Amino acid sequence: MKVKKFTAESMAEAMKMVRNDLGNEAVILNSRMVFQGGFFGFFRKKNVEVIAAVDPQVGPNVMPVYKEKPKKALTSVSQNGQLDGRKGGKQKDSPPSGIPSDELLKEILSVKNLLKQSTLDGSGAVSAYPQPIQKLVRLMNEQEFSASLIEKFTAELLDQWFKRTEQSPEQEMRAYLKRGIQEFLFLVPFGGITFTKKFVNVIGPTGVGKTTTLAKIAADCVLNHQKKVAFITTDTYRIAAIEQLKTYAQILNVPIEVCYNLADFQQAAAKFADYDVILIDTAGRNFRNKKYVEDLVQVIDFNHEMETFLVLALTAKQKDMEEIYEQFSGITIDRFIFTKADETSIYGSILNMIEKYKIGAAYVTTGQNVPDDMVIASPETITNLFLGVK
Repeated sequence: MKVKKFTAESMAEAMKMVRNDLGNEAVILNSRMVFQGGFFGFFRKKNVEVIAAVDPQVGPNVMPVYKEKPKKALTSVSQNGQLDGRKGGKQKDSPPSGIPSDELLKEILSVKNLLKQSTLDGSGAVSAYPQPIQKLVRLMNEQEFSASLIEKFTAELLDQWFKRTEQSPEQEMRAYLKRGIQEFLFLVPFGGITFTKKFVNVIGPTGVGKTTTLAKIAADCVLNHQKKVAFITTDTYRIAAIEQLKTYAQILNVPIEVCYNLADFQQAAAKFADYDVILIDTAGRNFRNKKYVEDLVQVIDFNHEMETFLVLALTAKQKDMEEIYEQFSGITIDRFIFTKADETSIYGSILNMIEKYKIGAAYVTTGQNVPDDMVIASPETITNLFLGVK
């Protein structure tokens, strides 16, 4: 068992030092802020202190079982001067202050190894975790989180579990998971249209609800933000789609232009020059046909100040979502819009897409009603979907 203490100016730098010295199998046992240097108590420098450990004997095929933390033995000095089990004495061979015992180190390292194996091979090893964490790992599996995300969040839960002097109840572990997911989501931008660009474009395959979603965004702009809105549609393949958007335009009292080519688009853009927001509906086609994306560039002038959202249905398979993104990746995508949240109870693909492509979400739609069945995406609203919070 090798235990070392590292001090650095930031956690990122400390983690780098840990990996360089102890390798990727190292476990962070404790971290805290420390102050060093200074002059008569002033100008002290704030650093991060990390205690890490690695056990070279814990290999990748070890299958440890979780054990309850051993209670601290109370010792005292007996009449013959030897230590016994009564209160008052000091244990022999106690570890240095701030560094856990060898037995606890092995326990933590074993659980980390178990974590890796269970997420990679799908085995039933989850039953070796503490009961509250078992339930949350199963929840993440049910929600179809990626293996890397399950490993990440489970490691954080185990870290919190071992840091406590008493076992955390289930609700507290659930709160830690919620916080961990939200902190992960804070790494990418969220929220609806920014009103910093005149053109808002929604793209995506057929059947994901682009036209209805665009109508909801338009209603939000008109009713809640008092913006002057216009529609442009390039969906000339479906007459029904044009008529649907014309109906929404009539209800909202906003103009609409149908564009068949780039010249039409530029003419419509000039016509709506005085409008605050111009919402663009595109044709839904087979996402496996690369020519569809090429056609988009022939009709829409992406050189304009454009905010583009890729619309994905949560009822789609993860693999299909990734293929859709790859087909559209030639266009700059600002954020995702996830539709049909009311037609499924599995939402892990939201986190998986954000993790893989480092792109946040703008909206989540929950039905067909305009404008009600749409919420602005945020780390909190997304996390609540996973945890079943209404």
